[in-house]
Amino acid sequence: MAFLGKVYTFDRQENFDEYLKHMGVTDEKVIQQYAQMKATAQLKKEGDKYRYITYSVNGNNEVVFESGVEVNDVGMNGIPIKSTYTVDGNTVTQVVNSSMGSGTVIREFSDDLLKMSVTTLGWDGVAVRYYKA
Repeated sequence: MAFLGKVYTFDRQENFDEYLKHMGVTDEKVIQQYAQMKATAQLKKEGDKYRYITYSVNGNNEVVFESGVEVNDVGMNGIPIKSTYTVDGNTVTQVVNSSMGSGTVIREFSDDLLKMSVTTLGWDGVAVRYYKA
């Protein structure tokens, strides 16, 4: 698990604008901000728990979780959500439940890339964000 502790920086995205619009974000300036911010992500392991940390100009977020156990989390724009993170090798699958609906985020880690695929109920697309180590 060489990716643990490594910092990944946002590089590019596919179909994320459409995902944001589906989630009710209609302001084009806000959508462009998501595309331009150089967020970073990092996954650390601490005993039986994991710590997933994101840093961006819009604020930082940190969630501590055990694989397969639901936790209180924070979604876009600070909306409270419930998440269950499941770690399987180099893949972390996050199942999200919130007042805005349910969805899944699959994070695939490699030595030099973090690929984050986002889906949500009621939307047929898949948004993908790429981060480079």
